[in-house]
Amino acid sequence: MKFFNLHTHYYTNQPEIVELVNQYPWEFNENYSFFSIGIHPWYIDEKRLSSDLETIEAKLQEKSCFALGECGLDKRIDIPMELQQSVFEKQLVLAQKYNKPVVIHCVAAFDELIATKKRLKITVPIIIHGFSKNQQLAKQLVDNGFYLSFGKYLLRNPEMETVFKWVPEDRFFLETDTIAESLEDVYALAAKYKNSTIAEIQQTIKYNFQQVFKTSWETK
Repeated sequence: MKFFNLHTHYYTNQPEIVELVNQYPWEFNENYSFFSIGIHPWYIDEKRLSSDLETIEAKLQEKSCFALGECGLDKRIDIPMELQQSVFEKQLVLAQKYNKPVVIHCVAAFDELIATKKRLKITVPIIIHGFSKNQQLAKQLVDNGFYLSFGKYLLRNPEMETVFKWVPEDRFFLETDTIAESLEDVYALAAKYKNSTIAEIQQTIKYNFQQVFKTSWETK
């Protein structure tokens, strides 16, 4: 049974781990087995926006591209929200066009995120990476069709135990993002919180992977 890492910036190339490596269009690396690609709101550059979107559209058509992202909205940075919203929507339209799931970075803009999904009638799966909020918001997101991915804050904030226990089995993923801890550490704590085994968590995430990415990683 393999582990699946929903979001990482560090490619480890371990045979027992399927890694969805985050890529940026302006520094694309051809050496990663599987990747997501998108414009993070922190790194929006209007001078290269057109070429970045062209690169994303081209890469979304490759089999090794599992998802668009990370992209999203962040109210705690200086980049104007109007620009962030415009860039975000352009990427969502591409994800919908090429039927790719979306990996989301969202800070203090969850209402806008939900409203955008509804307004654009986005039907591809959307996963909030690095979820760190309360059960009320988790329920609101799940009720609106979102998936939640847990990693750093699951390990470092004990209050996340209650939230993670509540999240339905068919709505979560696990990740490392940029943390030093291993993916196995994340799975072990997830198993503890779910009163489960690591093997059972692996099976749950394998099922969720197949539902979201419409493929089996045995073929990868």
